[in-house]
Amino acid sequence: MMNTAKAVPGSFRDPSGRVYQIGERIIRTVNPSFAEEYEFVHASGLISRLAEEDRALSAVRVEPSLLGSIGTSAKYVLESPKLPFVSFPYEWSFPSLKAAALLNLDIHLTALERGVTLSDSSAYNVQFYGARPVFIDHLSFIRYREGEVWAGHRQYCEQFLVPLLLRAFFGITHNAWFRGTQEGILASDLKKLLRWRHYLSWNVLTHIVLPSMLQGAAKDNQSNLNKESISQAGLPLDSLRRMLQKLHNWISHLHPLDTGKTIWTDYAKNHSYSTEETEIKKQFVMEFVQNSQPNILWDLGCNTGDYSVFALEAGAKYVVGFDFDQGALEKAFARAQEHNLLFQPLFLDAANPSPGQGWREEERQSLKARANADALIALAFIHHLAIARNIPFEELVDWVMSFAPQGIIEFIPKQDPMVEKLLALREDIFPDYTKECFLAHVSSRAKIIKTVQTSKTGRFLLWYSKP
Repeated sequence: MMNTAKAVPGSFRDPSGRVYQIGERIIRTVNPSFAEEYEFVHASGLISRLAEEDRALSAVRVEPSLLGSIGTSAKYVLESPKLPFVSFPYEWSFPSLKAAALLNLDIHLTALERGVTLSDSSAYNVQFYGARPVFIDHLSFIRYREGEVWAGHRQYCEQFLVPLLLRAFFGITHNAWFRGTQEGILASDLKKLLRWRHYLSWNVLTHIVLPSMLQGAAKDNQSNLNKESISQAGLPLDSLRRMLQKLHNWISHLHPLDTGKTIWTDYAKNHSYSTEETEIKKQFVMEFVQNSQPNILWDLGCNTGDYSVFALEAGAKYVVGFDFDQGALEKAFARAQEHNLLFQPLFLDAANPSPGQGWREEERQSLKARANADALIALAFIHHLAIARNIPFEELVDWVMSFAPQGIIEFIPKQDPMVEKLLALREDIFPDYTKECFLAHVSSRAKIIKTVQTSKTGRFLLWYSKP
């Protein structure tokens, strides 16, 4: 039986073609109106080169009949590999966003060598395979025409540069702001935060101050700028290359302003576990993974990635890690990069996860809509939400277990130092936060395969499997 093609939310914005999913296959159409541009780019060999270098997904032509009636209106139909997990810029840490920003510039410079440029510079055109950024939008490549301005400059600044500068200049993370605007952070908004010292930077003047002034002037009808005059402005190829190269050099030297330790950065070294307890925990996780052999495992509360790495060593094919602490995430990302791990660390406020956004609340899918884990581990995780965030305990257990048919959840009792700290300055209003209630909640939803106590205070790990 043939699987029905489903349009990928968000791809409707591209007039050049649309993306569809058929089962586990990702298919992209090329509309007749874009055929000439596509043929030029294809003949240049650019996409093949980028795919060989693992900088972009491959795009292989397939028969239009694969899409049934949808394929009849397409000039070409392309197939690309399906990535393990789709994430969005507001779920990336600073180094993730920086890596994506540099990839975009690298690809643009490579494209210019073959007479090709980018029609836009959306951060959503980049995804991650582990900690490696990869370009996914083949139809944003078009023929370069001498003297054209960089059409995607404003978009690049708002979706890459400004979010990075927000952290580099002021120590403000981009995640909440970017999620709230979805299409990036305005240069004019960043300009309001700048101090006089920032104006001494030619890069700031070129990419933040001047563009925001021009945008403001146009908005106030104080400028004669229009589409025709912009297209005739002209930017020689050498000037465009230098602009991209200087921007690349600037971004490559950006670092977060707040480089001190965050609350959980050194948790792996300074937690209350003994060496013996840590080993018990490690062996339990590895036994679970060896038994379940998940293609995709989610690590809720991954911290710097210790147990994500153990899971990979035990046979997990790919791990998506989630954490709230920026310092821990940055270390996790560096670790995944350094060792080329199939480990994708992402930002998550579990009490306020990514919602469905954009048109019909589907353009950028919610975390729940993208859930695809075969297994999960949630270690030292649920007590933060139950105690610190007042999440109803039964609802919390249900939410965690909803992401995967099998997993490990750690329960930390009230007499443990970690929970005692959370309760030190507040009233204990959590009568159902007990071992008995936890076991009852899990057993009503799944079979409890195994448990193991890991500490003298009563911490224990629970392995569940849904029928």
